[in-house]
Amino acid sequence: METGKGQDMKVSCKQNNRERNKIELVTRNLTKSFGELRALDEVSIEVKSCITLIIGPNGSGKTTLINVITGFLGADKGRILFGEKEVTNLPPHDIFKQGIVRTFQTSQPLLKLTVLENLLIAEANYGESIIQSFKRNWLAKEEALVKKALSTLSFLGIEHMWNEPAMNLSGGQLRLLEIGRALMCQAKLIIMDEPIAGIAPDLSHSILKKIRELSGRGISFLIVEHRLDLVLGYVDRVYVMAGGRIVAEGRGKEVLENPRVVEVYLGDQG
Repeated sequence: METGKGQDMKVSCKQNNRERNKIELVTRNLTKSFGELRALDEVSIEVKSCITLIIGPNGSGKTTLINVITGFLGADKGRILFGEKEVTNLPPHDIFKQGIVRTFQTSQPLLKLTVLENLLIAEANYGESIIQSFKRNWLAKEEALVKKALSTLSFLGIEHMWNEPAMNLSGGQLRLLEIGRALMCQAKLIIMDEPIAGIAPDLSHSILKKIRELSGRGISFLIVEHRLDLVLGYVDRVYVMAGGRIVAEGRGKEVLENPRVVEVYLGDQG
């Protein structure tokens, strides 16, 4: 049952999932420098089987952190563990194959392909090789793939757009399409960089509710987002970054009452 309150959904999610405290991703003393600038300074976080939020002022190291986790930048020092596997400094495509899928601040679908085609090609990029596909009944496989894609679009509420070129979607619909592409790739952890940036509040809440529901189904989320008034009610754990370090962690609005956070983050917002 869908409710209009993120807090209610959070309680329901915890009650219905016995593995909410299972640790999916760990960084240990993660360090990254650009010349004399230390963008990450021994950053250690734990992402459990729920929704983890990273906040902080501009230049605090948030984007660098997710770039290092997803292999777009190499770490100078430290470790990244996903489940029981070491993924430190693996290339992005290998990290993707482990089930870590990233979305970007600017949506990056294939704009000239339809919504449905964007989902189908995401599955094709993740799944079996062409040679493997000929060893099976390819027609049955294609039918199952289309059914999966349509079911995903239905869950996201954009099934009516299935035959539209992605370029015709609104900003919020593109965010939902990105989530759909991640689901087609069998994501275990979805890392999202400002998923509701520039999106109207009503649609932002719709996106966050879908994320909350997927979290309840066992998919973990690591989110970077500035719009705290909208996102805080949907998340389970918050890390605050400043100067490349983790300066505070905790639950929701409790973190914002931390004097250190007021000083380095809220104060910076003016």
